[in-house]
Amino acid sequence: MKKRTLVQAMLPFMMVAIIVLLAGCSNQAMVLDPKGPVGAEQKDLIVISTILCTVILVPVLALTAWIVWRYRDKEGNKASYKPNWAHSTTLEIVWWSVPIIIIAALAVITIRYTHALEPSKPLKSNKPPVTIQVTSLDWKWLFTYPEQGIATVNYLQIPEDTPIKFELTSDAPMNSFWVPQLGGQIYTMSGMAMTLYLQADEIGHYFGTGANFSGAHFADMTFDVNATSQSDFDAFVAKTKKVPTKLTMESYEALAKPGKSDVQYFSSVPDGLFEKIVTKYTNGQSIHSGHGSTESVKETSKPQSTDKNAPMNHNDHSQMKMTK
Repeated sequence: MKKRTLVQAMLPFMMVAIIVLLAGCSNQAMVLDPKGPVGAEQKDLIVISTILCTVILVPVLALTAWIVWRYRDKEGNKASYKPNWAHSTTLEIVWWSVPIIIIAALAVITIRYTHALEPSKPLKSNKPPVTIQVTSLDWKWLFTYPEQGIATVNYLQIPEDTPIKFELTSDAPMNSFWVPQLGGQIYTMSGMAMTLYLQADEIGHYFGTGANFSGAHFADMTFDVNATSQSDFDAFVAKTKKVPTKLTMESYEALAKPGKSDVQYFSSVPDGLFEKIVTKYTNGQSIHSGHGSTESVKETSKPQSTDKNAPMNHNDHSQMKMTK
């Protein structure tokens, strides 16, 4: 009996030890090691929220353990016994007022940070932003640099200390663009153009990934983010422009087919490719630009008549209806 009691007493400590050991399997919590202004503010929000929640959780858990031990059924227990006790005004004030104050403080902080971290809100900088258009495919990422006229697959190079304006869409099932050390994720959706501003304050290599399940090779939708000096970024652009491979509409259609891909570089991009990707699913309807309008996306397609009796194009996600 004593051995069983000892095991039960040690169980919580064993669970904590297992969690600690499992947490040590990864090199670091990347969201807690931000390398940009957006990631830094998001880390602050996480830390503040955790502290406020801990103010409630720690006393509650400690009191629960103390009450169970203090008032356990045991011979000679000298704890007060009040079978008819039902109410304490003091205790009611304490356990209602403290959580209400903390929740109110958390609400104010969350609202402030939510407004400050609006994805389409330009970052304050004395440097003009670099625009990069992001298209999620099955199962790869296409990055086009409209100002430089180049494109890459599963590789992203950006200048340090410079705002990056990401314009995002999808030519496949919905996904989520995420560079943990630079900032939070944002969805990429067909027929929509999203806007996200990020910035890398330090030179370095950062991990990027798709954070939304999208099929068989979802785990392979990762990409490298290389933040370099402006001179190295210019050299990268110049070197890519000399690559013999060009991205044409025909090669894009081949790239968009489901399948994995290695890193690729393209020395040129078809004019209006990003806009065509966005508008191909709108069927002549207005484009929805989430998180702020994307100025570069304009309607280039004419309204199309739809035949209700025509078979559905399974590659056209705009025809899909979701039901519960």
